[in-house]
Amino acid sequence: MATTNIWQQFKSLLPEGARTVVTITSNNGDGTSSATLRDGTSITVQGETVVPGNMALIENRVVKAKVPRLSAYGVEV
Repeated sequence: MATTNIWQQFKSLLPEGARTVVTITSNNGDGTSSATLRDGTSITVQGETVVPGNMALIENRVVKAKVPRLSAYGVEV
């Protein structure tokens, strides 16, 4: 049965879980990798598909894909 609640319809368009870009620092050899967030925090993620030194997209602490290293700019409004 389709919902008529507009909020629920909107939420169904959005992906579940948090997506974050990290720098892979090492592959641990046990199916996990060590990664660094943009703020310098170190975390452990599942997956060893990205070579250390490269950027990766993670979703719910699982490596999803290698991503290119792009410039970041901050704009104050």
